[in-house]
Amino acid sequence: MKILITGGAGFIASHVADAYIELGHEVVVVDNLSTGNLKNLNPKAKFIEADITDKEKIQAIIRSERPEVINHHAAHIQVGYSVKNPQFDAENNIIGLLNIMEAAKEIPVKKVIMAATGGAMYGNKQTPFNETMKAEPLSPYGISKRAGELYLNYYHELYQIPFISLRYSNVYGPRQNAHGESGVIAIFTEMIADGKAPAINGDGTHTRDYVYVEDVARANVLALNSDFVGELNIGTKTEISTNEVFRKVVSEMGVNIEEKHIEERPGEQVTSSLDYSKATEILGWKPQIGFDEGVKRVVEWYKNR
Repeated sequence: MKILITGGAGFIASHVADAYIELGHEVVVVDNLSTGNLKNLNPKAKFIEADITDKEKIQAIIRSERPEVINHHAAHIQVGYSVKNPQFDAENNIIGLLNIMEAAKEIPVKKVIMAATGGAMYGNKQTPFNETMKAEPLSPYGISKRAGELYLNYYHELYQIPFISLRYSNVYGPRQNAHGESGVIAIFTEMIADGKAPAINGDGTHTRDYVYVEDVARANVLALNSDFVGELNIGTKTEISTNEVFRKVVSEMGVNIEEKHIEERPGEQVTSSLDYSKATEILGWKPQIGFDEGVKRVVEWYKNR
């Protein structure tokens, strides 16, 4: 099967590409390298440097490559920056998707798999969040991802293009970019490795659901052969505070660093965790890598880079 992966040089999508290639699929990676890294690319993947906001170029690529499946991971993912600049977020996450889908409907592709958000989708509700809850995102990032899902539903209804939107919780693992606001495990680990003391936003009691990247890649594999159309949560149903993350990373790194707290970021949810029972029912998916093991693997990766 020929699969085009947008953002395929990035953290999550490069693991997805590896998983697809291991199964024998033909993979074309499209990435503008703004946050992706050529080091992440599987040598068996075809790479094309392009930005999804460049309408003519991305549409020409899709028309030329004629993929059977588009796996869409290219996106602006920084919640805090989306609050400061919602137009930039919308240009990437909404207009970028529309550029892709307008070409995809012509081929037509057999399926679109999109990386969405679970943590930023549901607002401040009782956890764990499930897919029957009303989507009430609190940030432009969450809003743009929900808009993407609604547009995918539009293309499904009018052009019969099936889609699965995988609503990720906080994904972590090797290759994660530590030079942004996302990826607190990567940020803490790299800073400590560089001899610096990380700072915790707010009082550190906010909780998140951390899912290991290999588990996420497996969900993307299972989504290939599913007839399901709609949204699925991909998480662990477990809530871990930022303070707990800090202490776990410090412990695995074998250092002694006191907690330092700074001002809380605007637009942050207090808590989030995802009920993944629907993904289990539909895809047969459930997380396999626990948090302690996952952090251990991240620390080992940083030590051996």
